[in-house]
Amino acid sequence: MSPAVSPPGTPDTLGAVAPESAAPGEIRLELVDDDGVTIGTGEKHWAHQQPGRLHRAFSVFLFDRQGRLLLQRRALGKYHSPGVWSNTCCGHPYPGEQPFVAAARRTAEELGIAPALLCEAGTVRYDLPDEASGLIEREWNHLFVGLVTVEADPDPDEVEDTRFVTAAELRELRAEKPFSVWFETVFEAALPGIREIAGHDW
Repeated sequence: MSPAVSPPGTPDTLGAVAPESAAPGEIRLELVDDDGVTIGTGEKHWAHQQPGRLHRAFSVFLFDRQGRLLLQRRALGKYHSPGVWSNTCCGHPYPGEQPFVAAARRTAEELGIAPALLCEAGTVRYDLPDEASGLIEREWNHLFVGLVTVEADPDPDEVEDTRFVTAAELRELRAEKPFSVWFETVFEAALPGIREIAGHDW
């Protein structure tokens, strides 16, 4: 692969590999071009530093049987967007890992739950700087919506709090509390799929 897609000394690799196979403490992301085609890998923190590198990500929106959205408040120890509210789960596939598989895996890791239903809801690309951290989200994001029928058991290193909200309660919470810089973009992009799962109140 071209050295332009990774920092010096971090050769590109492809294949479904967990972070443990990288250098100690290093997590690699799948870098993509403007059409969402994989072009290599890059270290996670490096990819989020200005000017950012376009990479693959996913966002999950899970609802209960009453049509309420499960939100999470990100743990205070997170390096990116700590302590803010966001959608059910977000993350990055391992290089070579299918986004659907990554979404289910990460939901289990962060929240201790397996979706009863999980459906693809399209993709969205964005370039969103985060003023609080100085980082940037340049992502090709795969969206998923689904149902959850069990109580969450969050990992405290990942999740500070959780809450089920109606559409009206979400509007109130967004007016009162900070949300992740990507929330509005991924939420609006996922709305057609959300309405199929949770109804047209959304």
